[in-house]
Amino acid sequence: MMRSLYSGVAGLKTHQTKMDVIGNNIANVNTTAFKASTITFSELMSQTTQKASGPNSTTGTGGTNARQIGLGVKAGAINVNMTTQGASQSTGNPFDIMITGDAFFIVSNGSENFFTREGSFYVDGAGNLAMTSIGYNVMGWEVDFAQGLDSATIKQDTVKPLRIMSAANMTYPPEATTKGYVSGILDRNDSDVTGAHGKVINLNFFDNLGYSYTARFNIKQSADVNQYSLELAALLDSNGEKVDISEVAFGARNNTQERETKVGFQASGYTWDKTAKVLRSADGTEAYADVNALFEGGNLKALDEEITVDGNTMTVGEALDNIAKAYGYEGSTDEFLNLYVNTDGGPVSVEQMLGILAQGNADTDNAFPMFDNTDSQTTFTADGRFYDGSTIDFDPNTGKFAGIGGSPTTKTLTAYFAALGGNFSDIEIDFSECSMFDNKGTSTVAATSGDADGMGAGRRLGDMIGVSIQNNGMIYASYDNGMTKLLGQIATAEFANVSGLEKKGDNLYSATMNSGEFDGVGTDITANGGYMSTGQLEMSNVDLSAEFTEMITTQRGFQANSRIITVSDTLLEELTNLKR
Repeated sequence: MMRSLYSGVAGLKTHQTKMDVIGNNIANVNTTAFKASTITFSELMSQTTQKASGPNSTTGTGGTNARQIGLGVKAGAINVNMTTQGASQSTGNPFDIMITGDAFFIVSNGSENFFTREGSFYVDGAGNLAMTSIGYNVMGWEVDFAQGLDSATIKQDTVKPLRIMSAANMTYPPEATTKGYVSGILDRNDSDVTGAHGKVINLNFFDNLGYSYTARFNIKQSADVNQYSLELAALLDSNGEKVDISEVAFGARNNTQERETKVGFQASGYTWDKTAKVLRSADGTEAYADVNALFEGGNLKALDEEITVDGNTMTVGEALDNIAKAYGYEGSTDEFLNLYVNTDGGPVSVEQMLGILAQGNADTDNAFPMFDNTDSQTTFTADGRFYDGSTIDFDPNTGKFAGIGGSPTTKTLTAYFAALGGNFSDIEIDFSECSMFDNKGTSTVAATSGDADGMGAGRRLGDMIGVSIQNNGMIYASYDNGMTKLLGQIATAEFANVSGLEKKGDNLYSATMNSGEFDGVGTDITANGGYMSTGQLEMSNVDLSAEFTEMITTQRGFQANSRIITVSDTLLEELTNLKR
């Protein structure tokens, strides 16, 4: 039998194999992250009919080469083109990820790890990041929260499924505000600053449970225009209801501020019944407060205690509110009661004067000028006021902040809200960014939670509103309270010989002895210059022009080998015809 027949058959089979490889490449021209294969041929074997001989010095003849007849061709190797990057395809899906570089995603079916370049992922019903096609879990590294949420780090250990939508990750816990700062211009010509009620600034903050509150502070100009009183006026909850702050310390108690304030009835609708010590309407028909009924033994009764004023029942607090309203301090009763007049015995507050008057011991021309026997009974001048708080000082030459409470080194003042109990925390407030420049009578001073770097601002409970994946594979969740949280990191695997990986179908590969083993931990993709791109997928790296060219040469090779068989058959036919 002619050897050429078998060579032709071997050539046909080998070219069929090559066509199989080309066909598979073309079939997967649109398969995500598919890597094309190439085949190389090698000579099958050769039959030696004569060995090679060397030169003979005795006879003077030269050597001869071996006589060998080849017996065909075989597939030498089928290589996968793993190193050529496929083009990118934009999808807009944040869970579609393309790797640039030589790394592979690590996925698991629960018992075995596989490797893939296909980055089409989604979040399954259990909250795990998984392959869209077959549901295998994407593997990565968990987060180490030992130092707290704000200092979370990745723990590069044995890879595990990335459960990014767990119940714990769906919300971001609240945190109490611990710091604040006041900044801006405090213009000494601002009518609010010089007015009776002062400049009001609000600090919004949170308690440990994330409930919001508003601390209202007043800044008022003193007789010294370079010094201003600073006090906590009120604390309001999220519904606008006042919280009792009698136990809250903010600066010193019973500070005095020298500040002349003219006080008088806001309209002609009020008059004092000097004999009965009762505040009445101008026509005397309606009584608003009875000084005698407000005190007992010189001490003010409880604000919620009921008293009778001309047969009408009201509380002590309501009666005091009526007096304050008459003098233009509606809604600021405490401020009115803390106004004082300097006497021979020292400053006497309005509240103290009312108590003295109730006991019948007042020298009304001295101790209680608002209630005397002259025509000026409805007007008096307070020399100052008592308040709980401190002072904020400015340098008269530069207009810049110069300290708190007379101390140039003190920049902060603490509101001790923790005294309220429950979930409140103390808040340290920095005033060093305030200034006293001319701003055409307008003050811009305002309070902000947190320090100048945003630390200690506190927060409410946050709901997850989005997930993003960084180019290093780190996964972050964003929340509607402005916070972000590290959920994990997608790990990758790299191999010394990527072409040595074994295809497993479904765009998966497994490690082999020739690719190198996977150590179970993986690598950070950026360690060797690679990175991930979200919203994109890697396309197949099949080059159709090259494949069609190879198809032509394969077809011609197959055709030529078929001719070997037909010609050899013709020769054999001639041989058999000799017998005729």
